[in-house]
Amino acid sequence: MQIDRRRFIETVSRSAAGAGFVPALSALGCAPSTESGWKPLFDGVSLNGWHTNPEKIGHGTGGQWAVEDGTITGQQDPPGSGNGGILLTDEKFMDFELSIDIKPDWGVCSGLFLRSNDKGQCVQMMVDYHDNGKMGFLYGEGTFGFNCATFEVNGILDQDQRLVRLTPIGGRSLEEAGLISSCTPEEFIEAYKIDDWNTARVLISGTEPHVTTWINGLKICEFDGPTTTNQKYVDNREEIVNRIGQPGSIAVQVHGGKSWPTGAKCRWKNIRIRPV
Repeated sequence: MQIDRRRFIETVSRSAAGAGFVPALSALGCAPSTESGWKPLFDGVSLNGWHTNPEKIGHGTGGQWAVEDGTITGQQDPPGSGNGGILLTDEKFMDFELSIDIKPDWGVCSGLFLRSNDKGQCVQMMVDYHDNGKMGFLYGEGTFGFNCATFEVNGILDQDQRLVRLTPIGGRSLEEAGLISSCTPEEFIEAYKIDDWNTARVLISGTEPHVTTWINGLKICEFDGPTTTNQKYVDNREEIVNRIGQPGSIAVQVHGGKSWPTGAKCRWKNIRIRPV
């Protein structure tokens, strides 16, 4: 039954995208309800059900996390120190659909981790909100760094150093990135809301994962492990599947290092999941 449902979801999504409209399921991803099988992962008032990385990882000892105005906020600990980390759900998940609202300050390097262990090894939906940044694409965090982005973005700032618009740079073919599909840079820039909340949706299934991401209803990319042409993934397939082909936590990231602006934060809310 799970396989049949997954195929149904993917078929509906692909057909709708080809016809030029957003599938009804995207609306559910943006505003899921418990009646349709969705489960909240964040209660809006505490970090109950979440934990930081228990041991130091490449990004740091854990980062600084708090609940502010009904949102999870993350920054370096202390601000500007270069010490980051990840915040993970205690519960682990395998095949699921996830909906989450994100609001990063310009300049931060964050990410949404899927099937993560406490070391942060996972499939990551990138939230690289900075020059040469990649938003909504997939990356092998701690899993040989396979990068599936087809383009990057830069920011245009006003005289007060406030972000006013995004502009695309570079580009790779679907074959080089190893994707089934990707949105265009122009579509992404049109869909993404600067200095506002953006709703991301992720669908992941299969031991060797099939992953699709959306932001504000726009399908960002679709990746299929068994058929991908991403060379780093292909060269390290067995070890990658050993690490991410099993249930893991959902996690959000504060990147370590000095590139994170002092005092900048990434914010997350309306975090919901349902099995597929």
